Amino acid sequence: MAKSQKPRDIPPGASLVTANRRARRDYEILETLEVGLVLQGSEVKALRNGNAQIAESWARIDRGELWLHNLHISPYSHAAAAFRCEPDRVRKLLAHRSEIQRLALRVDQQRLALVPLALYFAGGRAKVSLALARGRSLSDRRQDIDERDAAAEAARSMAAARNRRNR
Repeated sequence: MAKSQKPRDIPPGASLVTANRRARRDYEILETLEVGLVLQGSEVKALRNGNAQIAESWARIDRGELWLHNLHISPYSHAAAAFRCEPDRVRKLLAHRSEIQRLALRVDQQRLALVPLALYFAGGRAKVSLALARGRSLSDRRQDIDERDAAAEAARSMAAARNRRNR
């Protein structure tokens, strides 16, 4: 049976712009948070066209503010030169001060990372699904693959036994 292609990192009714598919493979996701994204000029139109790459991006807390690095938004093709922004600029993320302080405390104490999972529109506003995550080692990834394979094999054998019994 094929895996569902519906993204699990966005709320129902939201329209996905781009997702970071490698994040769940490379990191153990501990907590997720929806934050807003500050955009300039024609970046909203570029996002609505799907001109964004989030795979290599990461978030950082600096002086009590949340910043998103390495999010590439290609310039909107029909925008005037005055409204075009730098594609790889650092963008500010919007969250409550108490949430930012709580995240900063956990990141500093537990050596965690802030990884964006998805970029989407919800209620007409650009949002980022941000995860508090711990990096996985190669052996952790291999162990997860082995567990998944064992579970699939068990499900296949149970289905085969069920089919033999129903004949």
